[in-house]
Amino acid sequence: MEITCISILILVCIFLYSCWDTLYRRRNLPPGPTPLPLIGTLLHIRRGELVNSLMKLWDQYGSVYTLYFGPRPVVVLCGYDAVKEALIDHDEEFGARCPLPVLERFAKGYGITLSNGERWKLTRSFTVKTLKSFGFGKKSIEWKIQTEAQCIVDEFRKSNGQPFDPHKKIMEAIANVLCSIIFGDRFEYKDERFAKLLEFVDDSFQLTSSTWGQLHSILPILMDHFPGPHQRIAQIAEEMVEFIYERVKANLETLDPSSPRHFIDSFLIKLDEEKSKPYTIFNLRNLLVTTQNLIIAGTETVSTTLRYGLLILLKYPDVQAKLHEEIDQVIGGYRVPTFDDRMQMHYTQAVIHEIQRFCDIGPLNAPHMVTRDVQFRGYQIPKGTEIYPLLCTVHRDPKQFSSPWKFNPNHFLDESGNFKKNDALMAFSAGKRICPGKNMACMELFIFLTTILQNFKLTSPTEITDADIAPRMKGFLNAPITYKLSCLPRQI
Repeated sequence: MEITCISILILVCIFLYSCWDTLYRRRNLPPGPTPLPLIGTLLHIRRGELVNSLMKLWDQYGSVYTLYFGPRPVVVLCGYDAVKEALIDHDEEFGARCPLPVLERFAKGYGITLSNGERWKLTRSFTVKTLKSFGFGKKSIEWKIQTEAQCIVDEFRKSNGQPFDPHKKIMEAIANVLCSIIFGDRFEYKDERFAKLLEFVDDSFQLTSSTWGQLHSILPILMDHFPGPHQRIAQIAEEMVEFIYERVKANLETLDPSSPRHFIDSFLIKLDEEKSKPYTIFNLRNLLVTTQNLIIAGTETVSTTLRYGLLILLKYPDVQAKLHEEIDQVIGGYRVPTFDDRMQMHYTQAVIHEIQRFCDIGPLNAPHMVTRDVQFRGYQIPKGTEIYPLLCTVHRDPKQFSSPWKFNPNHFLDESGNFKKNDALMAFSAGKRICPGKNMACMELFIFLTTILQNFKLTSPTEITDADIAPRMKGFLNAPITYKLSCLPRQI
């Protein structure tokens, strides 16, 4: 009897698998590993190594392939040609944002990062226009970046040449530039509220990139009900919103509708103008979530890139020496660096671009979604299908970069030693969903790096190895190892 039951169970499983397999193969989706019922292709994803697993499948299935996260298909795009074709050449079809289950519980379609359709268009348009009016990405914001760059030099100088971890100091400086636009003023580095805000930002990225956060994105229905640290991600986001809400309430008391002082003032004025419209997107929740999105995106990515860049310069003192030489020739030792200086600093520009390429801060990109049924490279991709355009495969494309797995500033220099652009650098994504803060981020990276190197020679108490600087390629964020550096004053 027992043997009969087992035999029947096996036959049922075979039958179910056969039906599943037949149904799966009838779809004209790109090739990929055969999914299993319920778990999809989970067995092809190494625990905690989502990015590495997807890159391995790139080698096996080519530039366009399909995975199954549970029962839902996910089309993965690899290499410059495929990603460019989707995000730039067909930006309308591939321009929607796929909900990230690990964050959607908090966002609920609001904000600028995860929203879609008319809500996204209006929110993005208003946000970009308003931020620009306060200098975002323009020459007028340069003095704020220069001020924070000098503050970080002062903080570094306090170490008196002794080794220290630069993580917190860099994050404080980058965040303050953004806070001056959003809130109208900067925070003192010792401010406890400011420290708590940055802790929220750090924890959010770490948890989202963790094994738990990755599993939540792959099997959301299961992980929604499964205890673990991933459950704190939405809670952290709400705590950030509480912090922002306190600032909003304080601003309301002194708001002058004829003279907005910062982003929050401008949103509050717009909110009041649209209060009679029943379906307006300008409401308090959208203000809070949009502000949270801006702080998260504008702080973590730039500060992580800068930290990674300093680590690389510890590994390659010859690169640092050439940067010092160019800074001394163009800027000198006393004048404050300006963004215009980059036009004469070809090697510095090449190094910054190569730091962005090599470090791959956002290797997965944020997931996209097709807005309608689309034919792509001979395959039929149904409306609503998730799309993963892997930026790490663009930055590691051997057709675009001669030594894709090595740090090599020559990727952005021509034969005469002049800086050359490469469209295959997509550190800020591409197409409709390109990061709206790209221009300001580029300005920050240039001014912060040149100001630090103008004042210091960077050394490390320990030897930095190739393994230390290699991006981990695991989750949504490639963060550098924890390290210590010593800042030795330079005499020019």
